[in-house]
This record gives sequence, C-alpha cells and structure tokens, in this order.
Amino acid sequence: MTTTPSTERPASTEPQDETVRAILDHHGRLGRTMADHAVTIARSADRLVSPAERQARLVEFCASEVLPHAAAEEKTLYRAAAELPSGKPLVAAMAREHLRLRDLIVELNEARTPGEVTAAAGALNALFQAHLDKENEVLLPLLVEAGIDLGGLLAGMREVLGGSGCGGHCTCGGHDDPGTPGASAEVVDGELDVRALVPAQRHEQIFAAYGALPDGAAFVLVNDHDPKPLYYQFAAEHTGRFTWDYLESGPEVWRVRIGRA
Repeated sequence: MTTTPSTERPASTEPQDETVRAILDHHGRLGRTMADHAVTIARSADRLVSPAERQARLVEFCASEVLPHAAAEEKTLYRAAAELPSGKPLVAAMAREHLRLRDLIVELNEARTPGEVTAAAGALNALFQAHLDKENEVLLPLLVEAGIDLGGLLAGMREVLGGSGCGGHCTCGGHDDPGTPGASAEVVDGELDVRALVPAQRHEQIFAAYGALPDGAAFVLVNDHDPKPLYYQFAAEHTGRFTWDYLESGPEVWRVRIGRA
C-alpha cells in the first residue's frame, strides 16, 4: 500500500483520534500481557518453581499476537512513515527491533534452564516495552502530524487496532457476525451466549459476568470465534484469579468455561 502524505489534516479529527486511541489501547494490552508473563516467570524462578508452563504461554502469545502485530505494522504504519522525509531512519531502526524481537522469541522458546528462561523473557519484555514507547511517542505523532488518515490506512486491521478492528472497543477477537443492534445477553443455565451482541458490547458483558461470579463458580462463554485474545486480556487483568477451559473449539461455535479461582 502506498500512502501519499498530505499537509492538510482530515476535515474531522474525531475518527483520527478514535483510531489513535485504539492503537494506544491495543499497545497497552500487549505491553501489560508481556510484562505479566515476564514477571511471573521471574517469580517462579525465585521460588524454585519451573517456569515452563508460563514460558510456553509467553511463546504462544508472541506467536499469535506480537509477531502478527509487528508484521501488520510494517505493511501499514511503517510503510507510510517511510515515505515521510524524517520517517525513513526511524522506520529502519524500528524494523531492526522487530527482527531482534523475533530472535528473542526463538531464544525464549529454546531456553531450557530457569535462568535461561528468565533472562530471555526479561530481555524480550524490556525490548518490547521500549519499542511500544517509540511507536506511541514518536511514530504515531509523526503520522498524525503529516495528516495520514490512520483509519483508512488500518481499516479492518485487527492486528494493529486490537479487538475486531472496529476502533478498539472490543478486545475479544475477530467477528464474522456484526451482531444485532440492541441485543443483550445474560447468563442462562450457566451459559453466556454473546453471538447476537454487536462486537463493541461483547467484552463488557463477558467481564460483567465474570465480575458477578462468586469464588469457585464459572460460566460457559458461547462465541462465534476463538476468543483467545480475550484470554490474554484476562491474563493481564486477572492474573492467577481465573480459570479457562475449552469445551468446544469451532469451527462455527466455541464454548469456554471461565471461572473465578
């Protein structure tokens, strides 16, 4: 995709602001999840507990979210920034950081001792947090100042916008069905079926249902796609306080038992 920079801002800055906010929110969730995994791995090593389970989860998170996010950015945000006079050196440096992130993920996957796992996770987290800061504080302002239409550039890009790609309001994954406006959902016979909800409402209902659970209780989430991104949000915001068990995994219906530990 080739984007021609403009010296004029879009007629309305509100959509631009919404898109920037969606990107920042998604960056925040990715950063929190990465940090949670790295800290948990370090604490496991300190307690002489094997970090292997969390190591595997961090590698999976990187493979399913971090690397696709980086690849999508290179095709959109980075390509647009590279066309700006001051953007080429920045993009070149940040693309090199993507390569280093990939190398660290491989190192983490191949680490065998608790010390190796902790060191790889720590290095990965440090680089990722610094990289997100550069994107938030340098890359995005550069694109906005140049008048790049981020909403048009990133239309439908869930990997960059987070959630459904509809402005970052939903973080539970991709949506094939746009839902029914005005529909509602509640836990009935232990199940919360969110398939009729519009994407922007799904995560709100899911977290409300979780918040209403007493200790040790659970409900079954019924969805039209794999809600794996929602799992990472739970991992970031409710670390060690929830359970997650797949009961059915598509191809048309997913059922996940979500409980309060």
